[in-house]
Amino acid sequence: MRVKKVFSLFLGLTLFAGLMAIQAQAQTSNKRTTITFNQPVQVPGKVLPAGTYTFTIPDTTGMRHIVQIWDKDKTNLIATVLAIPNYRLEASEDTVIEFSERPANVPQAVKAWFYPGHAYGIEFVYPRQEAIRIAKAANEVVPAETVEPTPSTLETVPLIAITPQQKEEPITEAFQTAPTSAEPVETAQALPKTGSLIPLIGLLGVTFILIGFGLKRFAQ
Repeated sequence: MRVKKVFSLFLGLTLFAGLMAIQAQAQTSNKRTTITFNQPVQVPGKVLPAGTYTFTIPDTTGMRHIVQIWDKDKTNLIATVLAIPNYRLEASEDTVIEFSERPANVPQAVKAWFYPGHAYGIEFVYPRQEAIRIAKAANEVVPAETVEPTPSTLETVPLIAITPQQKEEPITEAFQTAPTSAEPVETAQALPKTGSLIPLIGLLGVTFILIGFGLKRFAQ
């Protein structure tokens, strides 16, 4: 009977440690980030009122990233949009959101999102007409969808680049789609705090110490 109790304690603590490790890894893998805007902002196909939102990246296919925008508690999916890699910023310890300039009476357009500790980010892809307006106002090239995608065509809809002169260019020529040797995608020194294995190792260490105390107690 005592052996069964010891085994049950060991199994329970091990499962607890495993679940905690999986949860921590999942939050890092999908880049879950909570962002608060103090004024309305434009994202592809939608204006977000001032408030707090949760951004995640559930899927990545080649140079495409699918971004989901949720409410604060991640209970209501607000928008699913496309993005492409952006390698123009050095790693930062904090979340960085870049905006494209627009007229003062128009919500600012979210241009790019950079996750803490990464030397790269993602740049949002806008519907063609929105991209034309943003490119002209901000005097910069904007990635765009050639047609309105559906959930089943998000990964295949053709993409282009819109210039401030409203010209269309191949997206691979207008945007850097892969990091150069001088711009590493990720470095060991710049991993996000939530992505480090150290907390997981520490958690497992504490768990096994507790297991040791438990075994000693039951043995007595």
